[in-house]
Amino acid sequence: MKRKPLAIAVKMFITGALAGTLAACGGGGSGDSTTSGTSSGTSVGAVSGFGSVYVNGTRFATSGSVDSDDGIEREDQLEKGMILKVEGDWDDSGEGRADRISYDDTLRGPVSGMSWDDLSRTGSLTLLGQSIALDGKTVFRGATPTEIAANPQGYRVRVSAWRLDDGSFQASFVGARTISQDFDDNNEVEIEGVVGSLDTTAQTFTINGFPVNYTSAVGDDEFSLDDLADGLIVEVEGRLEGGTLIAEEIDDEDDWFSNDDDDVEITGSIYDFDAAGRQFVVNGVSVQISGGTEFDDLRESSLADGLFVKVDGDFRDGILVAREIEGRESDAELDGRVESIDLTSETLTVSGVRVRLTGNTLIDDDDNDDDRRSRVQDIQSLQVGDYLEIEGRQLSTDGGSLEALSIEREDDDEDNDFELEARLDDVGSDSITIMNLEILLGSYNVSGAQVGDEVEVNYHRTSGGQYELTDNVSVDDSGDDNSDG
Repeated sequence: MKRKPLAIAVKMFITGALAGTLAACGGGGSGDSTTSGTSSGTSVGAVSGFGSVYVNGTRFATSGSVDSDDGIEREDQLEKGMILKVEGDWDDSGEGRADRISYDDTLRGPVSGMSWDDLSRTGSLTLLGQSIALDGKTVFRGATPTEIAANPQGYRVRVSAWRLDDGSFQASFVGARTISQDFDDNNEVEIEGVVGSLDTTAQTFTINGFPVNYTSAVGDDEFSLDDLADGLIVEVEGRLEGGTLIAEEIDDEDDWFSNDDDDVEITGSIYDFDAAGRQFVVNGVSVQISGGTEFDDLRESSLADGLFVKVDGDFRDGILVAREIEGRESDAELDGRVESIDLTSETLTVSGVRVRLTGNTLIDDDDNDDDRRSRVQDIQSLQVGDYLEIEGRQLSTDGGSLEALSIEREDDDEDNDFELEARLDDVGSDSITIMNLEILLGSYNVSGAQVGDEVEVNYHRTSGGQYELTDNVSVDDSGDDNSDG
């Protein structure tokens, strides 16, 4: 199911309708907005844009308020990358109405360590003994990843992340403040994870080895401390004393979905995949594949632990029965310069490659963007000549374009070279073709690469307007084909 919420938003902006909608609620969206209501229930995912709030490709009109225990009360306090729970209605055009928006920090506290590779845009962050993976789709605010990695102990962060099966996390958002600045929350730190080594006499336990003392804690939201048990997933808020978390509030893990027969959608990484039983888990939610489950941008045979997906379905007796499973894992990257922009078709041409935007596309500026723009402003901020780093999915349909999952504007590339990592479509005697882009070999070779291989290509545009290799083609043996063919 393909939507065009960006074209809808741009059209509304041009005609003045969107401006009227935003003005009706002070810029937070309109609670009076109506939709066809083809789905009604809960959508869980990361914010990809504003005006009002984009989650899972839907533009949800809102009242401007947010339910949170972490000092966030208004929509204008939200940031891209924060994982939200949206309860409301949405339709197939990508328009929706939010009755309630909820946000909760996954982790919050002082950073103890961080690594970051600016070339690969990957790294890891450690706080409260927890390991958090970072990548090019992680949104940073308050400090760049390079700045935090250079002085980890100089920052405290709030993290919105997907919990993985091994207890670690994949960060969607990292908000940083200097160590001397607190977040607007009653408690200094927050941690989420599985209870271990519970000692009810000493009133202590651990979360991934990090010690917690709950002698002064209270249960939150009707949770009883008597229900603590090894293996239980909990959220703990409190303060640090000598390397121990002194708990003030403890709550069990929130249920993403609670009402049977709700329409629901959720994004996250697969774990506990059972191919024979056609089941897996995403963020603690058990997913069942049925004979009617449709697959978008992947095959059922491609499902595996660690794969990032979006699942739409019906919540029945504690199980999410999948109606559609959509691949959200990046399998292609492009570093290049914008050559043309078509807002009507929601496409860019970047260094010869056709790039398709969707409501899920996260558009961000170089490393740290403190300007909070609407979705329309995000799109209109892109200009011919901008140098972009794009992660996305290589589509075998739609003319072989690149569906962008994230776009980050970078500083100009001094040598004006471009880089593309994707599947090889064709190998000729004097050229190769990737996503309908023909690149001349020149004096370089394909290093034995074959059609279908994942390759890394460095190239430039010649004075005659053609594209030509600037290095030999490199084959990536680790690449997997998760496309829908």
